[in-house]
Amino acid sequence: MSSTKKNWPKLPLGIRLLIAAHSMSVDAFSRSDGSAVNRRLMNLFDPKASPSRKPDNGVVSSDIVVDTTRKLWFRLYSNTTTAGKMFIPVVVYFHGGGFAYMAANSMSYDDLCKRLAREIPAVVVSVNYRLSPEHRYPSQYEDGFDVLKFIDNPDFEGFSAFGNTDTSSNKAFFIAGDSAGGNLAHHVAIKACQHQFSRLKLHGVIALQPFFGGEERTESELKLAGAPLISVKRTDWMWKAFLPHGYNRDHQVVNVFGPNSVDISDLPFPPTLVFIGGFDPLQDWQRKYVEGLNKSGKHVYKIEYPNAIHGFYAFPQLPDTSLLMAEIKNFVLKQLDQ
Repeated sequence: MSSTKKNWPKLPLGIRLLIAAHSMSVDAFSRSDGSAVNRRLMNLFDPKASPSRKPDNGVVSSDIVVDTTRKLWFRLYSNTTTAGKMFIPVVVYFHGGGFAYMAANSMSYDDLCKRLAREIPAVVVSVNYRLSPEHRYPSQYEDGFDVLKFIDNPDFEGFSAFGNTDTSSNKAFFIAGDSAGGNLAHHVAIKACQHQFSRLKLHGVIALQPFFGGEERTESELKLAGAPLISVKRTDWMWKAFLPHGYNRDHQVVNVFGPNSVDISDLPFPPTLVFIGGFDPLQDWQRKYVEGLNKSGKHVYKIEYPNAIHGFYAFPQLPDTSLLMAEIKNFVLKQLDQ
């Protein structure tokens, strides 16, 4: 039986209106065959934030271009209260949006990354990767990994913002993301495990309600078919728009521990923190992800919030968002102590 509205957690009116507007725009401005998104109209429902050169509660930001030909750039957030201090970690963040929507400068992600930079504290690199269906797999993974190589380059002028100016030491970094960005975090981390960086060292992966799937319909997908923001119809569209033509949802990047998965047991995959929400239709796939990491011999930590909807962290007024921030900070500090 699918959930009904009366079963959902009570959300403030403002949040319900924002979710309704976003859901309406996604459905209205995306072609049903997964071939196109009307970007001009979609942007009307996705307000953007400019970088902050003046401190915003202690955080400044700037936009840095990696490749003009594919419009690849990232927003760099620095905590001014940590200037000059040693061993400030770097968090490379991938925004959500089903690979097809949102951006690094979307207002909700700008706010989230400022909060991460402030509360961990950390230098945050928020990647503006290419979107589907205009750019299908593996474009997003290539963009993400190219940003890692860019910030690893000693010529990167923004490196002084990382706090530790000792170029002989490795800079601790984490790969993080939510929803589709959580999927990106996993796959970019796999690439990072197999690469020799000159000054970066991967310490962990942080996956907020990561977007995985498969041909199978899980119990949570069926039970929460009417849940806010995410539905089976929408996620099916997102995978159709993302995958190369001719592939189904058991592709190795979707069903990461499914029939076509890549064995990561011999890779030095780092400890992973996974967040799961009780009102997220994707939760069963996220639990399969945790189970797959465990079976592969990797360290994984699972945090569940029973009343959380998909994307709850975009709303700072929700109590679970503050709990999530505290868990992220604790995880980062714990891994830095290892």
